[in-house]
Amino acid sequence: MGERRKQNASRGEHKKISDGAKEQAGQWGRAWEVDWFSLGGVIFLLMFAPFIVYYFVMSCDQYQCALTGPVLDLYTGKTQLSDIWSKTPLITWKAVYIYAAWVSLQVFLYLLLPDICHKFIPGYVGGVQEGARTPAGILNKYQINGLQAWIITHILWFANAYYFHWFSPTIIIDNWIPLLWCTNLLGYSVSTFAMIKAYWFPTNVKDCKFTGNFLYDYMMGIEFNPRIGKWFDFKLFFNGRPGIVGWTLINLSYAAKQQELYGQITNSMILVNILQAIYVVDFFWNEAWYLKTIDICHDHFGWYLGWGDCVWLPFLYTLQVMNLCNFSQEGIGATFVIFGCCSVASPSWSLTIWKIKCVAFRVRPDGTDTMQISMQHTIVSLQTLEISTVDQC
Repeated sequence: MGERRKQNASRGEHKKISDGAKEQAGQWGRAWEVDWFSLGGVIFLLMFAPFIVYYFVMSCDQYQCALTGPVLDLYTGKTQLSDIWSKTPLITWKAVYIYAAWVSLQVFLYLLLPDICHKFIPGYVGGVQEGARTPAGILNKYQINGLQAWIITHILWFANAYYFHWFSPTIIIDNWIPLLWCTNLLGYSVSTFAMIKAYWFPTNVKDCKFTGNFLYDYMMGIEFNPRIGKWFDFKLFFNGRPGIVGWTLINLSYAAKQQELYGQITNSMILVNILQAIYVVDFFWNEAWYLKTIDICHDHFGWYLGWGDCVWLPFLYTLQVMNLCNFSQEGIGATFVIFGCCSVASPSWSLTIWKIKCVAFRVRPDGTDTMQISMQHTIVSLQTLEISTVDQC
């Protein structure tokens, strides 16, 4: 019996050493191994997600957002796929220049303008902030300046619309579908680059996860926090800059288009602009808190985030204003607009207070994050349980 215990202990120690790399890298986050169900979901999204975005945008462009319109016309023979495609604008150099200028502006605001808003806005947390500790034990620092970037971007937009007139306020909508192809190019390019980078020059090898399945790794990502230089963090930039800052600009551009087409902006359009602006501003107000959420703490950077932030977010999250732009009649009264704004602002503020209290509860007086301590204790307990179980076999 004693000899058998020694053999089992040896096996347990051997298993611990052979799995050492995984234990050091951490066991939370996305999967290490891929089952057939997950692989099927990955293949489905890679094949159909771009088509879904195109279908929604095309339906609004050619069928006034009647989602069944294209299907019924194809079924009854009123139109052919070639007819729908022939009416779809292709990519243009103008759209390429617009989108390149847009992304370049956001990179400039992200990298080269350190935050000053936290110095004079009470309660706002900006500037250099620490994220959560990664599975490999890395504590990344981030330049939190999203609110500042959002404010500067919108000041420039309003200054152009009412004073400088460098370009039309409807420039986004006038090039909407050509911009769709530009965003797809960037989404696929950055996702492919992130995968190549993970293999050849990762930011931190210990925070990489390889399943051996190309499609799964491409979609879900390999690197945990891919970076270029000290401050350009792929996850924070693509999650919070081109798409979300652009969200409210797209809404304003559709409002300007409605004004151009019908000579007025409806209360429905105003309400959607205000409510979605509240959501976006709330995101940037809590950007430092966002560093401790699933997107940053657990998700690796792949097509899911790279393409999703570039394409899915700006084109599907703005379908409401795209639909409203097709109609000039007033749908709701001014009183309802005020009531709607108040009904959303109140729970949003309550949620913000709750987030602040959660973060404050997690952090000890000495600055230690209790969530990280809990994770470390859990890992140690699981390792101890594993060794104990092997000994009893």
